[in-house]
Amino acid sequence: MELKTIAILMTCYNRKEKTMASLAGIFKQKILENIQLQVYLVDDGSADGTSEAVAQTYPQVKIIPGDGGLFWNGGTRLAFATALQDDRDYYMWLNDDTNLYSEAIEKLLSTLDEIIKIGAVNPVIVGSTCDPETGNLTYGGMMRKTWWHPIKYNLIQPTEEPQICHTMNGNCVLIPKSTAKVVGNLDSNFVHSTGDIDYGLRVNKAGGSVWLAPGYVGTCTINPPETDIWENQNLTFSQRLQKIKQPKGLPVQEWKVFTQRHAGLLWPFYWGLPYLRLLLAGIFSGKMGSRIND
Repeated sequence: MELKTIAILMTCYNRKEKTMASLAGIFKQKILENIQLQVYLVDDGSADGTSEAVAQTYPQVKIIPGDGGLFWNGGTRLAFATALQDDRDYYMWLNDDTNLYSEAIEKLLSTLDEIIKIGAVNPVIVGSTCDPETGNLTYGGMMRKTWWHPIKYNLIQPTEEPQICHTMNGNCVLIPKSTAKVVGNLDSNFVHSTGDIDYGLRVNKAGGSVWLAPGYVGTCTINPPETDIWENQNLTFSQRLQKIKQPKGLPVQEWKVFTQRHAGLLWPFYWGLPYLRLLLAGIFSGKMGSRIND
């Protein structure tokens, strides 16, 4: 059988235990003998000894140093670019807080084979993750929520069959070389989030398709509500305004690129909606500097 290599693309920053646990899941995978795994890990300036621990335990991992300002999209993009130079057969995004089940990669590959057999061109396969305690869906494939809002999506509950998607979270995604050649890398316009959703939409625009694998491929805890500038009711208006500008918020220029690209002729309306929501929350709180729920 012909040897095939999967480039597993990861980025990390100061969460050594989670990164090491995720790597342990990779190297416990039950895969065919002709499948070879090569991990590309961008360490974006960790100060907790992550690189040292990885190098000692998993010397086969290619560690790529970051400058401390890459975040998820930038770090994964750097790992992707490095792997593309090595011309691998498959490219797999994996969040470093995702713990794969032992059959995860084989499930992604078998789903890809199944989709190709029915005639799919340039597909991408997404794996769903669940909460390790509740078993509830946390990340995976997405479908548009309503006809009138072109960039609002709901997660798809995995079933026993592959399902087509509009786009995806980037926690666990398998991209064959043919698709990567057509769609390319993650977009440098995005720093942390949004780049994965943008990529899925770009796959579809390029004539490809995004598919959700059956069942779950692993566990990943969803980000807590207090990290969400829209859901955390303990933030003041001014605090939310400051957080919007940060990479993990909703930077104005990034959101403009995304809405211009994917929201159609009415993109200015959809671009302004989240910021209008923030303004109204401040007004109706009664005190623009007070906590929203005061």
